[in-house]
Amino acid sequence: MPVLLPYPFAGPFDYRVPPGMQPKPGDVVLVPLNNREEVGVVWDGPADGAVPSHKLKAVIDILDTPPMGESLRRFIDWIAAYTLSPPGEVMQMALRVISGAAVRPAVLYRRADPLPEMRLTPPRQRVLDVLARQEPRLAADLLREAGASSAVLRGMLEAGLAVAETAAAGAPFQWPNPDHEGPALSGQQLDVAAGLRKAVADRAFSVTLLDGVTGSGKTEVYLEAVAACLREGRQALVMLPEIALSSQWIERFQRRFGVAPAVWHSDLASRVRKITWQAVAEGKAPVVVGARSALFLPFPDLGLVIVDEEHESAFKQQDGVVYNARDMAVVRARLSSAPAVLVSATPSLETVVNVEAGRYRHLRLARRHGGASMPRIDLIDLRENPPDRGRFLAPPLIQGVRETLARGEQAMLFLNRRGYAPLTLCRSCGHRMQCPNCTAWLVEHRTRSQLLCHHCGHTVPIPPECPHCSAADSLTPVGPGIERITEEAALVFPEARRLIMASDTIAGPHAAAAAAHAIEERSVDLIIGTQLVAKGWHFPHLTFVGVVDADLGLAGGELRASERTVQLLHQVAGRAGRAEAAGRVMLQTFIPDHPVMQALLQGDLDAFMESEAESRRDGEWPPFGRLAALIVSADTAILADTVARDLGWAAPHGDGVVVLGPAPAPMALLRGRHRRRLLLKVRRDVAIQPILRLWLAAVKVPRGGRVDVDVDPISFL
Repeated sequence: MPVLLPYPFAGPFDYRVPPGMQPKPGDVVLVPLNNREEVGVVWDGPADGAVPSHKLKAVIDILDTPPMGESLRRFIDWIAAYTLSPPGEVMQMALRVISGAAVRPAVLYRRADPLPEMRLTPPRQRVLDVLARQEPRLAADLLREAGASSAVLRGMLEAGLAVAETAAAGAPFQWPNPDHEGPALSGQQLDVAAGLRKAVADRAFSVTLLDGVTGSGKTEVYLEAVAACLREGRQALVMLPEIALSSQWIERFQRRFGVAPAVWHSDLASRVRKITWQAVAEGKAPVVVGARSALFLPFPDLGLVIVDEEHESAFKQQDGVVYNARDMAVVRARLSSAPAVLVSATPSLETVVNVEAGRYRHLRLARRHGGASMPRIDLIDLRENPPDRGRFLAPPLIQGVRETLARGEQAMLFLNRRGYAPLTLCRSCGHRMQCPNCTAWLVEHRTRSQLLCHHCGHTVPIPPECPHCSAADSLTPVGPGIERITEEAALVFPEARRLIMASDTIAGPHAAAAAAHAIEERSVDLIIGTQLVAKGWHFPHLTFVGVVDADLGLAGGELRASERTVQLLHQVAGRAGRAEAAGRVMLQTFIPDHPVMQALLQGDLDAFMESEAESRRDGEWPPFGRLAALIVSADTAILADTVARDLGWAAPHGDGVVVLGPAPAPMALLRGRHRRRLLLKVRRDVAIQPILRLWLAAVKVPRGGRVDVDVDPISFL
């Protein structure tokens, strides 16, 4: 009997079935491996037969856990074949929560009755307000919605404001009510929602692009598809690119359905992960919102898959098994006979081309909801309106922020660069502070008094003198990061209450919820953020967005640089003016005539995407051709060069097949390993995986070397 183990083996191992045991494909079993016991899954197909039956080790036990369904097993095999990954390594992503101790009963929280009379801090008041709407609540859900910390809840228990109770055995998640009264939809929203409901009712695979301008209410529309899925008695999966987005999304979900969904991401506590996994497997978690790993949950009857912000590169898994969760979500939906809905205000070119080819349906929301208008966009030509010496905010942008704050409205400054400065150099000798483990400059983080590598995490204190020439106080920051813009904003707008929204300051869903509450309650005047602020937030009082460096994403010459930049800037511009007050956006640029800047200025993203498609079609670049990257890494530069040279000599040739490289990777040293790259480019009608398998089989990789494969790469670092 074949058993697949969660390790990078080529396939399942054969095991003997003891008398009286009747395992079936999908059963989770305990088997011996070397001198230990391992959890595996009974896999499909016949036994390999390479080992005589009398020499096979026996299955130890069938675990009392829901079996892995056929659609999930087929999904694992499909991803393994597509990405050229060992199937056990793919299965590990679906199986890793099963091991460990048994789950203890859940603890729920209620308001004390009667409530003691005492002065309440704002966090305590928010917790009580959440409990007033619905109780009892799990701590994670309660604190996320209230934007409070676990210390607040402990203090409320000690003060007698809240009480804890052990949950009775039963369903861990309440069933959302599809007929719960939700927000009123406009005529265009109702029309689009009807199309999505029909796709769900058909109970068949399809893919629909839900395309709509920022603020058009796409979330409320696709939640109608979720309601239709619930009426069908099936489960729904909603994928978000950043789990920090989940706080506002969950509030919208609760307004529509009366209860919270199940949440899935890597930051969940082990116990919550096990409860959620078990509930999904038993069909007791009807709706799951999660990051890309939620694709591997054991849904017994998946009836709808939604990928929100489908254009986001965050859906690409870059470590371990390399896959694009957006594309794999479509596969998961197909194997489950379910519709997939891809949602974006700035769809990826791959999705647009699939729509034009008739493979995907297209539904569009052309207007903002509730009468709000699209923001006015202006370009600030930094050649004509430069900032003051040593500053980074141009006078027109400063004036725009001041006028906004004077009206009592909120403003945002956007720069997609963490830290204080991206480069630190010596004024005396020109030495640049570089990471010893990576081909990257060390980024100054002044709030931590550190220089940090954003690739490997290497840190050093900011030295008092140059490590190369020993000149004292000669190190100077070059260029702005978000911390430096915050410092400048404090000088220019001293009365404004500021909030930084970046991954350095928003460390997870709780912090994101607290930041969102602060902005919604208008205790913040000026938001200063990186790309985290561009994704899905709805702040009704935010009317002005200033982009400090609109040209930033265009550097480097990557294939998708223009597409990504126009998507990011359009999304961040879309945060402005989403309610009654009109919005305004200013983009600081040195290249106002660039097609990206002109597309944003004129509000014509469709024409930009048509031009982008034409330029890629001529060279048969994706999505009009196929790419796969081979990334060689080794302990030494000599070994990396040797393996890359051997791969170059064995490179495939033929009609419609081109190999570029080998060449040093842009990140030629990463985490202490030397890297080289080769790129396989084929016509769209050429199957790329068989070519890759034959190519890799022709080269023996010595110890200390490694070759990773990235099918459909989106980054070329």
